[in-house]
Amino acid sequence: MAEHSARSEALQALQDGLEQEQQRNQRQAQGKQHTVAGLKVDGGKPCGVEGILFDKDGTIIDFVSMWGNWSELLASRYTARLAAKGLLLPKGIFPSLWGTSLDASGNVCAYDRNGPLAMGTMNDLYAIAALQGYKLGLSWAESMQLVRESKEEADRELKRRKSAIPLAGVIPFIEQCKKAGLKLGIVTADDTEAAREHLEWMGLLPHFSVIVGADLVPRSKPYPDMLELACQKLGVAPSSIAIIGDTDGDMRMGQAAGAALCIGIANQAASVLPSADVIIASYSQLAVEETHTEG
Repeated sequence: MAEHSARSEALQALQDGLEQEQQRNQRQAQGKQHTVAGLKVDGGKPCGVEGILFDKDGTIIDFVSMWGNWSELLASRYTARLAAKGLLLPKGIFPSLWGTSLDASGNVCAYDRNGPLAMGTMNDLYAIAALQGYKLGLSWAESMQLVRESKEEADRELKRRKSAIPLAGVIPFIEQCKKAGLKLGIVTADDTEAAREHLEWMGLLPHFSVIVGADLVPRSKPYPDMLELACQKLGVAPSSIAIIGDTDGDMRMGQAAGAALCIGIANQAASVLPSADVIIASYSQLAVEETHTEG
């Protein structure tokens, strides 16, 4: 009888504990309010979102002004270091390696949205460059050292130039999003600290609550890791955000994470971003309306 009574008391205590936990969860849920806004594309039906995640390069920053400059700087410094050792690279090899096109003056004027420079991580780019020195007879370690030294020099020159130009219309759109109460973040194949610095050059850093670079996750785009981490930091579900990017890796990342809307930005044929839900040519096609609060 005493044993039965003890079991009953234990079950009652467990039930009371579960009820108290449920009540706490309900109070917390009631205390959490979410700002939801309607994101419209070309004046169409609004998609309800709590936040927007942006790729950085080619989405917020003009890609050629930033990475065209950087890729030329790194290539010239690395080529010079190899030449100092009596090793000569084939002339004009780097555009084919990076996925860039040159104008008549020899400057980067365009890029392959699905190429290494646009979609690769920094480590990917280091490896592509270092492979060229290895093919010429250097050890992998020595070639990689030359690449990293060249990269540091290119970074210093890029910082001096501050070659970051915002895409047309992106600043008014970001301001519109902030006014509507949307949570904003960056998900980029660049390293996190470099991304912060580039946004700071343009005065845009304060607008973003979270910045996630490829160095913060096990897997970069097109895997969902970056988007999921950004959502975790923002306190929103992936299904309640939109992703805007200029490569199909951005779109596939959004789809893998279950994003509400994957918006590609490109002034080219839709074939360059086959995984996008919708493709825009400029930010003037986007509008944020119908803000309301859900609790």
